[in-house]
Amino acid sequence: MEDELKPRFIESLQRNNDQIREDRARTIGEDSELIYRRKVEDIELKIKRLEREQEGLIDISPLDRNSLTFVDFNPEAFVQKDMELSLTIRNLNIQLEVSQKRFEYLFGKTF
Repeated sequence: MEDELKPRFIESLQRNNDQIREDRARTIGEDSELIYRRKVEDIELKIKRLEREQEGLIDISPLDRNSLTFVDFNPEAFVQKDMELSLTIRNLNIQLEVSQKRFEYLFGKTF
């Protein structure tokens, strides 16, 4: 029974260079893939939040349902903010597309 138990430390010392290299490559690859995936997911989340914010800009409903007065609406500020959000969302969509393609190329997996 004692012959069946092999200490992990001794096994590790007995590994050859190819095995060590393979283990290191696997570890580096897994870490990189996970981090890359998270970065792409972060971009997706930013896009969704900005789209919600942009939709919120067009909500000029009354202060309450009994009121006929609309919230103070500044058309100049609306246009400026909407354009900024549109450009930011566009840039993030480009970044997302490029990042997803690169992820697929690097890791051989679809996103």
